[in-house]
Amino acid sequence: MNKLTLATAILAASSSFAMVNANAYQFEVGAGAGYVDPDNGDSGSAFDLGGTYYFNPVEDKNAPLAEAAFVNRASNVHAGATFQDQGDLDTNTYGAGVEYFVPNSNFYVSGDIAKTNYEYDDADIDNDLTTYSAEVGYLPVPNLLIAVGARGWDADDDDGVDPTLRAKYVTQIGDNAVNLEAGAAFGDLDEYNLAADYFIDNSFSVGADYYSNDLTDNSEFGINARKFITQNTSLEGRVGFGDTNDNDYNSFGIAAKHRF
Repeated sequence: MNKLTLATAILAASSSFAMVNANAYQFEVGAGAGYVDPDNGDSGSAFDLGGTYYFNPVEDKNAPLAEAAFVNRASNVHAGATFQDQGDLDTNTYGAGVEYFVPNSNFYVSGDIAKTNYEYDDADIDNDLTTYSAEVGYLPVPNLLIAVGARGWDADDDDGVDPTLRAKYVTQIGDNAVNLEAGAAFGDLDEYNLAADYFIDNSFSVGADYYSNDLTDNSEFGINARKFITQNTSLEGRVGFGDTNDNDYNSFGIAAKHRF
């Protein structure tokens, strides 16, 4: 191989490596704001922020940008906080968790823990709630995760643990990608959730979701959209239509996230 050919090959390889890493990321941070407007009672607002660190750089791999980490099987640690104010009630939640895709296998494990404080302005009431969960999962085919686990809670006057089941699948329908999710907790919780996202292209998705919890007598249907305005920055919004204790409400949320 002559020097010109060798130099050209090295330059091409270096350029390809640079292009791959230009689209890779290892951190994602974000913040959001929300508003809930019930038919009866006080309206409320919320603010949240969070971040995720991936153990290895995540590449797009020509997948939808919103699902790049899942398609990469990217193990990570994450943390976040939510601050909500509705009428006389202030609710603050802090949480952290880990997802781990076992290398050279199709196995997956995860765990999360969160603490929520409920404080009433006009009453001497201050309650705490700790929630936690753990899962083990398996990917029988690419981009399909099936996980089972347990979710527990420890409140000032109550505690318990319920089994959970969850599935997530990123696949193609025609020329476009879709993300399908379903989950359930059985026992005292009786909680169910469904979600679907349709990717108009790899940077833009629209979706719908549904949530129901018999214990809190709460159900909600939502529609959402997310757009990556650059390779690493996204904006998203959601509108929800819910019912809790026979009181209808609407919820609105916006969020921005950045990867680097």
